[in-house]
Amino acid sequence: MSMAESILDGKRILAVDDEPDVLLVLEEEITTECSNCQIDKATTYEEAAAKLKANVYDIVILDIMGVRGFDLLELAISRNFKTAMLTAHALSAEALKKSHDLGARAYLPKEKLGEIVPFLEDVLQYDAKSGWRRLLEKLENFYDDRFEPDWKKKIDWY
Repeated sequence: MSMAESILDGKRILAVDDEPDVLLVLEEEITTECSNCQIDKATTYEEAAAKLKANVYDIVILDIMGVRGFDLLELAISRNFKTAMLTAHALSAEALKKSHDLGARAYLPKEKLGEIVPFLEDVLQYDAKSGWRRLLEKLENFYDDRFEPDWKKKIDWY
């Protein structure tokens, strides 16, 4: 018997990134943990917006740069989709705060792609406030290393 089933099992996920290799890694990471997830992928804003309007998703994963991620976030939230932001280039306290304030459930650095599944499980399992608290507990040291020293002051809900 394999490991415990992921709560991602059977879920429909949209992953959006302008870098196809990132989408490939995401798909590999997710399908390793849950074989019967349905993963839709998009590499452009237009393609992603069309999928967001046409389908229902349990989780949406959006890159911030290259695909107008914040615009897509507003669209995903307007459809009540739980959304996680994923970024390498827009890794800043300001972008984290904006992601939170626009309704995202998580803000994940691409360096953490290899452990994306537990973060996505948290997005599904917890309400927004608890989910953000868990995320920041897990990533606080990571953010401490990469953001400016007083980054927590910029985030009024931390």
